[in-house]
Amino acid sequence: MDDLSEDRLVRLSKQGDVEAFMALALRYQERIYNTTLGLTKNHLDADDLSQETFMKAFKSLKGFKQDSSFFTWLYKIAVNLTLNFLKKSGRERKKADSLMFNYEQKLNPVKNISSPEDFSLKLELRTKLKQAMDDLPPAYRVAFFLVEVEGMLHKEAALILNCSENTISWRLHKARKMLQGKLKPYLERGKT
Repeated sequence: MDDLSEDRLVRLSKQGDVEAFMALALRYQERIYNTTLGLTKNHLDADDLSQETFMKAFKSLKGFKQDSSFFTWLYKIAVNLTLNFLKKSGRERKKADSLMFNYEQKLNPVKNISSPEDFSLKLELRTKLKQAMDDLPPAYRVAFFLVEVEGMLHKEAALILNCSENTISWRLHKARKMLQGKLKPYLERGKT
């Protein structure tokens, strides 16, 4: 079944073929887990949310109209479940830095370090970046995470967040401006 196209697996799954759905789940389980982990920064929560995502997708599969790819639809379920989980558990503020979990890997401060002072400055910048991310309104944090960390196109992020591409662009613009404003002293200091 692994060699079948996504469309074929979806059609078979809609007809009740559990093996076809399991093939789809295997294709995307790691990406869904990494997304939920990136948002919760907790392995147990990420496991639970990943499982819940696939259970909800399986139960809702007949309603999937295939207007988007299966992965986009699945990703939307995962993000919505995770955001609802964070809101319900009252841990959204505590977990805000989890949006930076994957982003920190891109900013690895150990790369391109020429001196202990440079290392210290990069660590401080990373800490300040986390703090600045904590201060972003949730809608801006999520849009930033989807596009900048996950590498999604604006169109994909808009589908997941049920808004227009212009809204995603605006949220990204505002998030970047807010981050630049908070990090300006640290960025300028790093240039000297």
